[in-house]
Amino acid sequence: MKITLGSASDIGPLVRATRKALGLRQDDTAGTIGVSENFLGKVERGDDSVQWSKLFQVLDQLGIRLTAEIPEQARALHEAETKKLETRRSDAN
Repeated sequence: MKITLGSASDIGPLVRATRKALGLRQDDTAGTIGVSENFLGKVERGDDSVQWSKLFQVLDQLGIRLTAEIPEQARALHEAETKKLETRRSDAN
């Protein structure tokens, strides 16, 4: 099923519904993922001040995958920017 996400408030109900559909309690899920119950609650409420890395950790553990559709004219630029970022990361190590 595809759902269009336009803001943090769109992600919250998706996370909550998925967690509940999997039969998971919020406190157990937070502990398993390695985030606080408070953080998971913020995600589920669509709070726009959550940390991206932790948000993706929650999505990954619940089996939620995000995809982005970009305009065709942005494709080559996106690939170039991704390569630059990967190069910077490898140079930093």
